[in-house]
Amino acid sequence: MQSEKRGFRRPRMLGQVGLVTGGGSGIGRATAIQMAIEGAAAVVIAGRRQEEGEAVAVECRAMGGEAMFVKTDVTREEDIAHLIHIVTTRFGQLDVAFNNAGFQERRASIDAQDASVYASVFDTNVRSVFLCLRHQVPAMEKSGGGRIVINASVSGVRNPNPGLALYSASKAAVISLMRSAAMECAPRGIRINAVAPGRVVTDMMLASGIADMSSVAAALPLRRMGQPEEVAEAVIWLASDEASYIVGHVLAADGGFLAS
Repeated sequence: MQSEKRGFRRPRMLGQVGLVTGGGSGIGRATAIQMAIEGAAAVVIAGRRQEEGEAVAVECRAMGGEAMFVKTDVTREEDIAHLIHIVTTRFGQLDVAFNNAGFQERRASIDAQDASVYASVFDTNVRSVFLCLRHQVPAMEKSGGGRIVINASVSGVRNPNPGLALYSASKAAVISLMRSAAMECAPRGIRINAVAPGRVVTDMMLASGIADMSSVAAALPLRRMGQPEEVAEAVIWLASDEASYIVGHVLAADGGFLAS
């Protein structure tokens, strides 16, 4: 009681098993580390880049829990099935998943893109989410329920990026997929929501072809870019018991972009 009066709170992921796809850098890395900070018993980092993923696992283990990296191409169903098998076999359950892996095309007009670029964008951003849900939902249901957060984007709500039509369309599809899945899975004890980052300083943002980042930041209500750790906090909150009555929601972590 005394600790509650002083404002202390129970760690949001105490004793739970978390999974982050695309966990080697950016928002994925920040979320994996935040899971560990919030008391996760185990954090599993999935991605294609071994060295980056292993480094994040080391950072997570430094917080006191278990962590491991599983090399995974999220566009391949056999990789996703293998990933979930490893998680449930080694740790016995899957409580929280952050489906974060994403890909953004090079900035160009729609007539300058080709079918192979379309496939890369939609396979990574949409098909992978479907494949993750397809295997995560049964695993969570078997252990009594769970929470899934999907990384969408403000671009899926309002397209601020001329030249990135495929990325924006894929993120709109992700939001629609999330909402349908959320309605189906809520009665089964699985809450599904999405986070929609805005202008956040990640490798993807820095490679997006924006010439003047300072002018972009100045146009936001907060007058600054976001940091991956700020989005990670939103993800953890959505996956926590504090958001126990929130289902099918898109939480914009965007510095006020959508409100302006």
